[in-house]
Amino acid sequence: MNRLDSVNVVEKQRMDFVSDVDRAAEAEIVRELKRAYPRHAFLGEESGQIGRGNLVWVIDPLDGTHNYLRGIPHFSVSIAMLDKGEPVYGVIYDPLRDELFTASKGDGAYLNDRRIRVGKRESLDGAMLATGFPYRQRAHLDAQLDMTRQLLTQAEDLRRTGSAALDLAYTAAGRFDGYFEIGLKPWDMAAGCLLVREAGGSFTDFAGRDGLPESGNLIAGNHHLVRAMVEIAGNTLTPKLLRG
Repeated sequence: MNRLDSVNVVEKQRMDFVSDVDRAAEAEIVRELKRAYPRHAFLGEESGQIGRGNLVWVIDPLDGTHNYLRGIPHFSVSIAMLDKGEPVYGVIYDPLRDELFTASKGDGAYLNDRRIRVGKRESLDGAMLATGFPYRQRAHLDAQLDMTRQLLTQAEDLRRTGSAALDLAYTAAGRFDGYFEIGLKPWDMAAGCLLVREAGGSFTDFAGRDGLPESGNLIAGNHHLVRAMVEIAGNTLTPKLLRG
């Protein structure tokens, strides 16, 4: 981070940036995974779809690019393997704090080899929530702000950190009680969703449907808070957002 002025940055679309660091990191990750799993497919934020098949590695080489480019020390690497669309392995790594979050389907979730669990809070009262306001979905900003306003009538507070992967990892570890966001991509959420589920929680779309939401509209947390947030989403969001 001490040489940011030498990093080449390109604006892919309005407010959506990619740097040489993103591209180089993703190329290295894909290269190593191909060496180990030559028959698997890949879906990277920067390189797109590589190959086809039931087993797909989903890669975000730098989740929190905006933070990184501004010297804000909060970003991560997120990698998940999907089997027919379901996450079965997931890794999120925070290189600055040396925190490695890992999960395998049916085998629990861990932070640096220590088992983690979602928080035990049974209602939104006093809950600490996390969200993001994605640049791709600003057309839905009013609806998301309405939902945020309703949540904050009960919740203790809300954080917007700039890394969806770390928000989900923190939710799995009980640092946040719940998380919601509009318009995520598979590489933003696949590993984090598995972490939350393996830590004893759940994830749904805004209508309460299980599984990685194709819409990218995600709610995650322990079962009590997910139900509460889904109820508020149903009362505040547009039918289009609920349908996904």
